[in-house]
Amino acid sequence: MKEVQDHYFRLAKERGYRARSAFKLLEIDERFRLLRPGLRVLDVGAAPGSWTQVSASAVGPRGRVIAIDVKEIDGRGLPSNVELVCEDLNEIDPARFASPPADLVLSDMAPDTTGVPSADSAVSVRLCNALLDRVDAWLRPGGSLVMKAFEGAEYPALLRRAQSLFESVKGFKPKSSRAESVEMFVVCQRRRSRAASPPPPRSTAS
Repeated sequence: MKEVQDHYFRLAKERGYRARSAFKLLEIDERFRLLRPGLRVLDVGAAPGSWTQVSASAVGPRGRVIAIDVKEIDGRGLPSNVELVCEDLNEIDPARFASPPADLVLSDMAPDTTGVPSADSAVSVRLCNALLDRVDAWLRPGGSLVMKAFEGAEYPALLRRAQSLFESVKGFKPKSSRAESVEMFVVCQRRRSRAASPPPPRSTAS
């Protein structure tokens, strides 16, 4: 397994990517065809910027990538179609990036792990839910969302919530992910308009 990881690390250096995680997004895009020229992309949890590099190259000069992270992202070497935002997701007003809304929202966010899988998964899902709270404002109807989550007890509920907001929701684990990792990328396509979203289930109480 270490040999596989070394392969992606070396490949990232050869191709000028800031981290081997670039290949995760490249695999996701190869499978689901999400990135194309001219798109407006929000890249949340973007540091150190490898997903931003992949996205900016794919959307080209007519597109735009807004890279958001609580950590500073080094802007050197990034193209002019990238905007860097250093803020905490939970403190950003949802209206801030609502006009115009994005065509694609990407999230490689992950909590600082504690070594306790159940706790790490719970915090990871909480981050994903914070992102879903902003979907109506940040993502146009018909748009797509990719978010990283750690599998655990709360993961199925996250999928169900995403399914209420998107027409297609699939979990995907790239080959470039570590085999022992519990990370899963939830690929959500074709956001429903609010009017088209299914109603919440009725109470069975009499």
